[in-house]
Amino acid sequence: MTDLEQLHFTGTVWRPPYESYSILLQITVGCTHHACKFCTLYGDLRFRKSPIEEIEADLRIIALHQPRARRVFLTGANPFVLSYNRLVQLADRIRDFLPKVRTIGMFARITDIANKSDEELHELHARGITGLTIGTETGDEASLAFMNKGYTATNILEQCHRLDAAGIEYYLTYMTGLAGAGNGQRAAHATANLYNQLHPYIIGIVSLTLFPEAPLTADVKTGKFREAGEHERLEELRTFIVELNIPTTIMGHTVSNTVPLLGHLPEDRARLLHELDEALARLSEEKLSDYRRRITHL
Repeated sequence: MTDLEQLHFTGTVWRPPYESYSILLQITVGCTHHACKFCTLYGDLRFRKSPIEEIEADLRIIALHQPRARRVFLTGANPFVLSYNRLVQLADRIRDFLPKVRTIGMFARITDIANKSDEELHELHARGITGLTIGTETGDEASLAFMNKGYTATNILEQCHRLDAAGIEYYLTYMTGLAGAGNGQRAAHATANLYNQLHPYIIGIVSLTLFPEAPLTADVKTGKFREAGEHERLEELRTFIVELNIPTTIMGHTVSNTVPLLGHLPEDRARLLHELDEALARLSEEKLSDYRRRITHL
């Protein structure tokens, strides 16, 4: 790819691990919410929509190099915030340039789903928008409020049920340690209870990892928030897996996970629990904490 063929990407490009084979296409930059206390993913970037001219220029390049592409992942913190009409236009333009594309995925916030009617969700699915990655983080109401997520567990339940009805797959994220020291079991119970009422195709497991620029770091310094220890986080995750009674994939092999996990429920439950028990017995709190301190970038 020459200098004249560079794609329009701004800042760090984030995508879920399971989208590693997807074509990446920038549709938005930054996050419309940009207020979660723990998040540093988008830095000083402010939300903006990519001009259609930029998108079409990128599609021309992609069509030249990957004309047989089957899946496209739209980048930006939450491209699903775009209007129904804009998303329809984008889905159509993608197929104009990449006629073999069958499915389109992207990140979404719960509030983005609420802004679409049931009919619009069904039509977006028909246009190939088949998968949304949603950073729910937890089902614990107190943590959602404290972290400024901008929605409640009830909102998550309502909007994911609407996705179920429309046939749109969704992939949820659970962040251990988010409830703070001493509250891991409460978060595990609440999140398992919430997810058991849903149909997440994948549950991505991450663990709270703070950097100096995160607003939550200031709360740690003032004592408003105490970070959970590493063993508590593993115990939280263990309880979550024990109580989760839906068929799904557990995917926890990002850098933030001190113990990588990957498996399907219910068939891999015993193995996953054994791996956690073995780690709790073998790895000291000090060793695991040292690992987290050495993380410089997610």
